[in-house]
Amino acid sequence: MAFYDNLAVKHITGNDYLCIMTYRKLTEEQRRDLESRILYEDNHLLIVNKAPGEIVQGDRTGDETLGEKYQAYIAARDGKPGQVFMGVPHRLDRPVSGAVMFAKTSKALERLTAMFREGMVHKTYWALCGEIPPTPSGELQNWMLRNERLNKSFIVKDGSNKNAKLASLRYRYIGDTDRYHLIEVELLTGRHHQIRCQLAAIGCHIKGDLKYGAPRSNPDGGICLHSRNMRFIHPVRKTEIDITAPVPGSWKGMEPFI
Repeated sequence: MAFYDNLAVKHITGNDYLCIMTYRKLTEEQRRDLESRILYEDNHLLIVNKAPGEIVQGDRTGDETLGEKYQAYIAARDGKPGQVFMGVPHRLDRPVSGAVMFAKTSKALERLTAMFREGMVHKTYWALCGEIPPTPSGELQNWMLRNERLNKSFIVKDGSNKNAKLASLRYRYIGDTDRYHLIEVELLTGRHHQIRCQLAAIGCHIKGDLKYGAPRSNPDGGICLHSRNMRFIHPVRKTEIDITAPVPGSWKGMEPFI
């Protein structure tokens, strides 16, 4: 395997052509960073700790996706001569951090997509908020309407609008840092900006989330919402997988909770 600029080129023995793989060459620092963020990997799955600002699926910005980064990493690490499969069974918003899963085979992708759709993957989030919730724990149910133009969701009175979807979550107040309040959220449905919108509706604005009412942004452009835990039955091996993602280093005062 040889690298030329951002293309990995491999000669196919016995043929008169080169197979060009469009995976960029990673610097040693980038390689170490990607390696350090792998939370779980086998032949079927890859679960990594996403940083704020990274995108899971391509968008109009054209920025490199997290999956593309790991395709380049695996191609170089394993010396793969062909395409590295990296399926996306679920998403995290760009400013959100934490555990995100990729499928390394088409069979795993099909099964995982169904598992996420059917609520068979249990996800827990941590949020640093500027306010304490009105009760220490509870369940929130709201009808939500997505505005595509604004890329924002709004809570509406009822489900009379055919585009409104019912959103449900459970929350638990964990404790305080020096200036903020840590809330744990268990998602029961997967709606657009669900946690951000529903927490804001009870007065718990997530640190850095200007779109949903936070007073100021975070220096890294992210928000303090983190996909903390992911628990599910492996789609192929049928064993339980329980993954916890470390919170970003920018979250101060977390020592009592981790």
